[in-house]
Order: sequence, then C-alpha cells, then structure tokens
Amino acid sequence: MPLAKALELAKEQGIDLVEIASTAKPPVVRIISFDKLRYQEEKQLRKQRQAQKSLELKQIQISLTEGQNDLTIKADKIDKFLEKGHKVEILLFLRGRQKANKDWALKKLKEFVTMISKQFTITAEPKFIGRGFIVQIIKK
Repeated sequence: MPLAKALELAKEQGIDLVEIASTAKPPVVRIISFDKLRYQEEKQLRKQRQAQKSLELKQIQISLTEGQNDLTIKADKIDKFLEKGHKVEILLFLRGRQKANKDWALKKLKEFVTMISKQFTITAEPKFIGRGFIVQIIKK
C-alpha cells in the first residue's frame, strides 16, 4: 500500500501510523495507537526482567559454633532456594581466634555442604575472604 494511502487511513481512524520493521523491503507499518504500542513493549520488558530476577543470589550464613539442628534447617532452606533455581552463596564466618584454624573451618564447611540433599554444582570453590570462607552453588 502506498505511504499516502496508509497515512490517509490512519487519519480517518484517528490513530497513528507506526513503522514496525524499517529494514524490510518495503518497510512494514501498522495502524495502531502509539501509546498502546509503547505500553505493550513496556509490558514485555517487565516480563523479561521478572524472568531474569529468578536467578537471584541468595546468601546463607553459618558459623562454627552453630548446633546441628540449626545447620539442618539452613540446609533445608538451601534446598528450597535451589529448587526455585536461585544461586546460593554459603558464608562461613570466623571470629577472633577461629581464624587461626582455617583447615578445621574448611572441613566444617565441606561437612555442611554435604548436608544439602538437592543435586548441585559448585560454581566457586571455597575460598578465604577477610572474615571467613565463601562457596557458591547452583542447581544441577
């Protein structure tokens, strides 16, 4: 359809003539309200952002002095996070003189990681940061 005829149709209906694909030969246009088109695009962008947020990073903090029941509760929480598809970061904080015995703390962290019942892969190996050890896991 010629451009002049398309513009005339748009004016008759009181709506805008919006170019959809400018690279096509001939260019593709649509008779639609520009505000409606912009709203639809924003709505689509919101959906995409929500899909991206599903891979949030969740953090669980543990310490060497925590009881076995506390650790099992936190392991269950990690299972729920992994089930939802989140990336989980486990932080083992060391205080004062605990920092002197890093081997023992690393052993405790590995014991805690084995308590997690869901299938997972370790994305970041346990490493020592200023206050303790950190490890990241995701669902397999």
